[in-house]
Amino acid sequence: MTRLHSRPARSPVWHPFTQHATAPDPIVIARTEAARLITADGRGLIDAISSWWVVTHGHRHPAIMAAIREATESLDQVIFAGFTHDPAEALAHDLIAIAPPGLAHVFYSDSGSTAVEVALKMALGTTANRRARHRTRILALEHAYHGDTVGTMSVGARGVFTSAYEPLLFEVGRIPFPVPGTAAVDQALAALEAECRSERVAALIVEPLILGAGGMLMWEAHVLAEMARICRSHGVLLIADEVMTGFGRTGTLFACEQAGITPDILCLAKGLTGGALPLAATLATSEVFAAHYTEDRSKTFFHSSSYTANPIACAAARANLRIWREEPVRQRIAALAKAQSDRLAQVAGRDDRFAAPRCLGTITALDLPVVDAGYLSALGPGIYRHAIDNGVLLRPLGNTLYVLPPYCISESELDQVYQVIAGVPEAVAAGVR
Repeated sequence: MTRLHSRPARSPVWHPFTQHATAPDPIVIARTEAARLITADGRGLIDAISSWWVVTHGHRHPAIMAAIREATESLDQVIFAGFTHDPAEALAHDLIAIAPPGLAHVFYSDSGSTAVEVALKMALGTTANRRARHRTRILALEHAYHGDTVGTMSVGARGVFTSAYEPLLFEVGRIPFPVPGTAAVDQALAALEAECRSERVAALIVEPLILGAGGMLMWEAHVLAEMARICRSHGVLLIADEVMTGFGRTGTLFACEQAGITPDILCLAKGLTGGALPLAATLATSEVFAAHYTEDRSKTFFHSSSYTANPIACAAARANLRIWREEPVRQRIAALAKAQSDRLAQVAGRDDRFAAPRCLGTITALDLPVVDAGYLSALGPGIYRHAIDNGVLLRPLGNTLYVLPPYCISESELDQVYQVIAGVPEAVAAGVR
């Protein structure tokens, strides 16, 4: 077997979501190309998870790389308080043009977590500035994940990700996850209605149609539409966290489109630059902006990131949006969605050791029934290594396997991905760890 782990053994780097006491040495990547990561010794790995869900069109798309190079000829970082620049201004207009109708203002930050933190602060600032300070309660779906900063952990599900930090987290109202075709749908809507009727709620935050890190749990567009209606009828703001779902992952540009709704606040990151550079945007309606627009400086929206609206990242994002306008991206997504669905059906249909196969747009997922289900399932690390050894990057959520590839992935690459998945039950039976 080719050696992939050639990093110095005493590297000082502390890696994310990594238990260094048990994890193998990180794999050194020397180059990226289309749907592949190329290791330092020349081996290719199919990036079946888009490098943590960020790469949309493929690694190093020429148009995005060219835009980055061009931007560096005139700008690096510019303070964004009291100043602006063309890449940020043009990108904001581009985003408003493609966003659900009614979103009118763009606030930049630098990651999905910060986009959500911004949204939560916007919501609470809106209620406070409207003299509705009794509205301080945030609602979130059961099993949700919205990031790793304090506010985003608070609105995410409590568990292994958050237990050490409980003293820092604020209380939120939990809405039951609306499992399709079950009584949980009615229970979720009833719980939301009851919470909103209390007149203490500022906002509901949801991951539209699919909960990512919570286990790729899928829910239905008509439920999202009804949740939006309930929130609107009670003056509760709706925050759509489309950090993962945005830019085509669910089959449409934004997941909210499938419900025919416009949230009050929309969070974007990951695919915003096509996966090339970190950038996030939180879009808001005119009403949310107006709540902070006054000669009273105490009602300013007090938030910033040092690298807010980095010009080079904004240039990359503009190039990404040009790709959406000028290339047949939607056709690629439709073709990929069908290819994914077909292969998932083949694998799950011939092996009853898989459970709950599910598909939404370009995303597929299935589970391996085990006693220790969940993120810390003992199967996770072994499945990861099994996939790597066979030329594929999968990063299972414990006993949940999912495929979320770049839109440029080829039919043969998808075949290899699903061949690896098909071999997982045998690898597990052989004692992979």
